[in-house]
Amino acid sequence: MVKQRILIVDDEANILELLRYNFESNGFQVVEAKNGEDALDIIESEEVDAVILDLMLPGINGIDVLKKIRNSEHQNLPVIMLTAKNEEIDAILGLEMGADDYIGKPFRSRELVSRVKAIFRRSSTDKSDPKKMKKHTEGPVSISKDTHQVYINGEEVEMTLKEFGLLEKLMSSPGRVFTREELLNSIWGYDYIGETRTVDVHIRQLRKKIEKDDTNPQIIITVRGVGYKFKS
Repeated sequence: MVKQRILIVDDEANILELLRYNFESNGFQVVEAKNGEDALDIIESEEVDAVILDLMLPGINGIDVLKKIRNSEHQNLPVIMLTAKNEEIDAILGLEMGADDYIGKPFRSRELVSRVKAIFRRSSTDKSDPKKMKKHTEGPVSISKDTHQVYINGEEVEMTLKEFGLLEKLMSSPGRVFTREELLNSIWGYDYIGETRTVDVHIRQLRKKIEKDDTNPQIIITVRGVGYKFKS
């Protein structure tokens, strides 16, 4: 069985050593980079299945590395960002730029490994579930899981993996209210206790792409104090 390869990008030797040990102990292969330039070179020249990316790096910072990944042929590569507590605003920017997730330092390495496993588990489930291979249309929105395409009134709209996942989940039961915790567990695949802004940021980005006026949404509706629903 081929092991999945994780690229860890961080300029702190102790973090690289800790993460290498934990990921290799869980059956992954690990590739390391200490700066953004080396990380981008590795992504272009080697097979990588996911990236753990520190926000603050010498040279090209993590946000710029993420931008380059999302604007390349590797745009669907899963990326989890590592941030210090005082970088929380930048972490939200990372989500808006297309990061799949972020985790603050200091972190529990087991939790980070679990999040990466969840990303792969979600991807594997999507590919193996024949029910998700059909085109689904609700009002002006059409999605096709097998081609990962979204159309609004017949016009194709580009989506990140998480945006697509959220839209698909909400469209699976039009009119039903999904809590933020439900969406986190379903799309990110783990319990993310006490931190639901990840969902809010992705919903905000999703609305910009599918709503005529994202300040007055008519498709994805906020149910105050609960969560979100796709208007039936």
